[in-house]
Amino acid sequence: MPTSTVIIPSTTLIWFIIGTLLCLTEVFVPTAFFALMMGLSALVVALLSSVVIGKLWLQVVVWLLLSTFLVFLSRQFMHFPRRRHSKIQDAIVAETLTEIAAGKTGRVLYEGNSWRARCDDDKLTIAAHERVYVTRREGTTLIVMPENVLHS
Repeated sequence: MPTSTVIIPSTTLIWFIIGTLLCLTEVFVPTAFFALMMGLSALVVALLSSVVIGKLWLQVVVWLLLSTFLVFLSRQFMHFPRRRHSKIQDAIVAETLTEIAAGKTGRVLYEGNSWRARCDDDKLTIAAHERVYVTRREGTTLIVMPENVLHS
């Protein structure tokens, strides 16, 4: 009766496969270089595992530390555009669903969805079903101004 043999790949091969998959992931799904840095770290660990590091737990620790270091290092050389607050000229039109009382929040219909909204002027009350301009966003709350105030 033939016996089956289970072939267990070496940790070097496993790290090489993981590194290659992570690097390829960055090509198809941009992750702001997180996957690339983790993939490069895995490839370095693959090289080190065949020569220096024998224990798996130590390889994982080296991979985590090297990945973290490379991610932070890559952030130093990359310049992401800063988010800017919208200006009124760039504002987008929305419509109030509920009244927005002075200093309180209400609901607006913006891009087909209901959003929490607050008037940019804490002394103004905006009636329901009124056209407003979205001037900026603070978290999940839209900051709006009524159309009639801006065109007066």
